[in-house]
Amino acid sequence: MSFDFDAEEVWIGENPDNAHRPGVLSQGAYGPRAAIPLILGLLERHSVCATFFVCGRDAERHPESIRSILAAGHEIAHHGYTHVSPTVLSLEDEAIELKRGLEALQDLGAEVAGYRSPSWDFSANTLDLLESHGFEYSSNLLDDFVPYRHAAHNLAELPVSWILDDAPHFWFANDTWEKTIRSPREVLDVWLPEIDGIASLGGHVMLTMHPMIIGRPSRLAMLDQVLSHLISTGAWIRSARETAQLVGK
Repeated sequence: MSFDFDAEEVWIGENPDNAHRPGVLSQGAYGPRAAIPLILGLLERHSVCATFFVCGRDAERHPESIRSILAAGHEIAHHGYTHVSPTVLSLEDEAIELKRGLEALQDLGAEVAGYRSPSWDFSANTLDLLESHGFEYSSNLLDDFVPYRHAAHNLAELPVSWILDDAPHFWFANDTWEKTIRSPREVLDVWLPEIDGIASLGGHVMLTMHPMIIGRPSRLAMLDQVLSHLISTGAWIRSARETAQLVGK
């Protein structure tokens, strides 16, 4: 169970001018303001541990949310300092992004072991930088549904997928109005067969969600059903770090 805590930073990373548009930023602010308490309550009811990948700037804006996540026993992991893809950064700038993001999370008490790029992508330098900073795992690539270890780096990879991400299904393109919003029932009909298919093959399910998206009331009810289904099938649900520690053993 993973949540990309993007909040306002995802909109600023997309367009720096959005920093001066409170209406646009309010979409991200819904996460820490309303969604995080609801999500934490849902996870507590199911006794499930999750991993929250957090942008450093969002952690600085919303330290109380990060503290509440940690106090509830969940993992905090790295999601960039700003929400800018490492593929567009120089080696120096990427190193600064990584270091500043680490410091922002560590200053709030997080023990950071994992990294998820804001773009689910790497530069030619990303894995070297992660290894040099002591990261234990990455969760970025879409090439498997079974975790594995990177061949040339001491890092586990916990693969992701668009099919089990909430954004492709729910994200509304309000700039063009060309992408409509899917119903929770439609997404449930996509997620549950994929989850069961992965389980039948002995794989690893990585749900990727965003508080501002999944944290709407109707979608939380859908997530409640997903968690109930996972638990009823005997799924082993742990933090990403705990899962990564088993890879290759």
